[in-house]
Parts: sequence; C-alpha cells; structure tokens
Amino acid sequence: MIMVDDLYDVLVIGGGVNGAGIARDAAGRGLKTLLVEGRDLASSTSSASTKIIHGGLRYLEYFEFRLVREALREREVLLKSAPHIMWPLEFILPHDKHLRPAWFIRIGLFFYDNLAKRIFLPASKTVSFKNTVYGKPLRDRLKKGFSYADGWVEDSRLVVMNVIDAKEKGADILPYTACVALKQDGDIWEAELKDTLNARPQIVRAKTVVNAAGPWVSTFLHGVARQNKEHHHVKLVKGSHIIVSKLYQGEHAYILQHHDKRIVFTIPYEGNYTLIGTTDVAFEGDPSHVQIEEDEILYLCDVVNEYFKRQLTPRDVVSHYSGVRPLLDDGAENASAVTRDYKLDWSQNEGQPPLLSIYGGKITTHRKLSEQAVDRLCEVLGRDASLPWTKQSVLPGGDFESKDKLYEQVKSVYPWLHKNMLERWITAYGTRLYTIIGAAKVIKDLGQHFGEHVYQAEIDYMVREEFARSTEDILWRRSKLGLHLSDKTKQAIADYMKHVRV
Repeated sequence: MIMVDDLYDVLVIGGGVNGAGIARDAAGRGLKTLLVEGRDLASSTSSASTKIIHGGLRYLEYFEFRLVREALREREVLLKSAPHIMWPLEFILPHDKHLRPAWFIRIGLFFYDNLAKRIFLPASKTVSFKNTVYGKPLRDRLKKGFSYADGWVEDSRLVVMNVIDAKEKGADILPYTACVALKQDGDIWEAELKDTLNARPQIVRAKTVVNAAGPWVSTFLHGVARQNKEHHHVKLVKGSHIIVSKLYQGEHAYILQHHDKRIVFTIPYEGNYTLIGTTDVAFEGDPSHVQIEEDEILYLCDVVNEYFKRQLTPRDVVSHYSGVRPLLDDGAENASAVTRDYKLDWSQNEGQPPLLSIYGGKITTHRKLSEQAVDRLCEVLGRDASLPWTKQSVLPGGDFESKDKLYEQVKSVYPWLHKNMLERWITAYGTRLYTIIGAAKVIKDLGQHFGEHVYQAEIDYMVREEFARSTEDILWRRSKLGLHLSDKTKQAIADYMKHVRV
C-alpha cells in the first residue's frame, strides 16, 4: 500500500462533467485538488448526452423558470469559452396541429428568447416550409414551424478540456483509479484508491471530499463513505440515441413533438450522419452496463417517420449509444417530467470532515454548479470564496477568433497538412493543435501513419495530455473516429496502443 504524503484540500470523486468542472474551478482558486475516476473520463453519462447546450425549452411546461434562466445564461458563457467544440445550432420545430397549439409554442419561445440576455444567438421566428430547405425532407402535411437557436457541444471533449485546465492549474488527475474506501482520521479524510488497470493501491488524505459520482452518488455515499443519511436522491433515467446516415441536407436540427408529450431531436452529426434521440426510460441496475433496447430503436424510428418523408427502420441504424442520467428525484412518476435541476448537499455524518454530494444537473449548467460547489468548499476551508474566475475564461484550445481564420493561419505555416485532417483538428483541439504538430516540418515528422490521416503525434497527444489509456478512449471519447475509420486503421491504432506506456 502506497501512502501519498500530500494533503489535498479537495478530493473529487468522479470524472464526468460536474467532477471535471469542480476540479478545474477549485484548482484555479488555489486549492490543492485531486480528481479520481474509476474508468475513463466521461465514460458514463457525460459522453452519452444529446450533445446540445440549451436552456431546455420543454422545461418551461413544468414551470422550471429558474433552471431555464440559469441554463440560458450559461449557454452564452459556454459558447464563448470553447468555440472549437461548441457552436450555435438552429433548431426547427415543425408545427403539428394535433399536438401543442401554435399560440402555446409562441408563448414558450417568447419566454425562451427573453428569460436571459442573448449575445451570440438570434431570436426565434416562424418559418414556412413551402419551397425551403426546412420543409424539403418533411412530410407534406407539415406547412410551417418555428426556428430558434441553442448550441452544439462535443460532450466528452468538454470534460477533457476541463480536466486539462485543472491539471495545468495544479490539480492531480487519476483516471482509471477508483476510491474503494473512505474513512475519517481526525479532521481529515483518508481515501483508499485502487488503480483499476494494475490493481495498485494507494492512500491519499484530503480535508474535503466531493462526491460527483453521477449515477453512483448514493452507492458511493453509503457503500464507500459509509454515511447513514441522505437528504436527496437521484432517479436513474436511461437515455438512448441512434445514428443513421444523413437524413437531410442542411446544418439545422429538428425538434419533433410526439403524442406522448415527449420530444425527439434530429441533429447533424459528424458530417455524414444524423443523431436521433433521446428516449427517457426509468432505469434499475448497474449504470456501468446499460444498452439500448429494441423497443427504444423502434420508438425513435417511429417518431422520425411521423415527420420525415424518408422512412427509417432498425436496419438503418449504423451506431447507437445509451447512458444513465442521475436526475434529482422530485417525485415525478413520468421519467420525462423529472427535473433537470441540481442540489449540493453536505452529506457527512456528525463530527466528520466535509463531504459534499452532487445530485442531478445537466451539461449546460455544469460551470455554474461547479462554481457554487467551490464557493462552499472555500467557506469550510476558510479560503476566500469571492474569487470565481471561470465565467470569463476560455477552455484549452478556445483562444481564437474564428475557425476560418485559424484554418488559414495554420495552413499558411503548415501547408503540408491535409485539409480534412486540419479541419478535424481545429474542431477537436482548437489552438492546441500546435502542440500536436510540435517541431514537425513535413508530414512524416508526425510519426507513424495509421491510415486515413491519423498519425502517431495525435495519438501520443491524446495519451500524454488528454489521459487516454485505451483504443476505445481514443476512438469514441477523445474523438468519434470510431464512426469513420476502416477496421484496418482501427487495428493499427489498437496495435500501437498495446506498446504505449502511460
């Protein structure tokens, strides 16, 4: 058993978006911080979202005005902070006279436009489908709809950007490291950690612990931390998505109403595909093993088929993913109606050091949640809590004016970079692509070519700077190359990873 001598101010349990955001904010305020995650970063809920930054238009139906206002404000903050992995996205809501009436939708969009100040995004408007790109793929009975704007995000990379920033501000990051025991030692927490790749144990000490374990928040609280009280609970809801070949032309998304009062999004995805989701299914079981069910695929196809001329069947699905969302349990019986709000709760038994548990939340509000969590940590640690900094900051790689200008700047210096590769690098890494290029003068300097414009320098960067440890980490969470590459190229990367030391 290895005992780490350092005493941390904050030990964060969980490498999803909330844990990553808290570690980043805490490190930026000078708190000595350690983040541990039992698997890969963003390996659960935070890589299985619908990948949108939004206020939550439909939450207005449940009178969640505070949550929507906060999310709308945060939407603008996030879009400014990481323009490489987040950008504005237009949504088209077809009007179906048999569902929500037009006047009802207009009222909702009025609130959506005005609950918070808009900087980057346009106001909503009514659009005609006659002879327009919006109406071309839709069934003839649909004559008009509504346009409004939200944002797109590459969710797993958002987590990684937060973690990189946390590390560069002094935090220690341990992916594939589980906290298997937590016990009190005076006014300090003593945590037993286990490296899940080589089973090597170690002991660390911390003044405070943040339980940001997502779907496992209660499991950690009772099973690992051995706490006997819990003021809040989470309701586990499975959300599944399917990916099909490109369903329509254009860079806009659709938000589709269904007669069960749920909505389904169709979103342009990875150039050649359309992302469709999500379902809302109450979940029981181990969140580590969640899979899409056949009836979920049929449900999503049926909703799309109600609106689009092109009819989908399960055979059209080229890929899919599912995740479990740990929603704050507000007593709602319908999974779709459960709040997306969050609660921060001091969960320690009487006389124990501070243990802060995170319940609920959504990607869009992760920065604000993190700020509030670190405010509380600073208070109990006796540190200045009046120094929030993340609202005005940019995430790693986001320090550029526009993608077009960045492309021209890079291309002028490195004309030998392939167009498709450079475009992909800008969207994934922003200005951090210069770190990947390093001292390279010609394409061969990027090292082994695995095929299809994937080079060793990029893989090494993911391992060295982004904590990737496996081929799956690289193909599906640091990127979506798994959707695009041939089996031969994937195998070449897998063979290389067998010999990579981390």
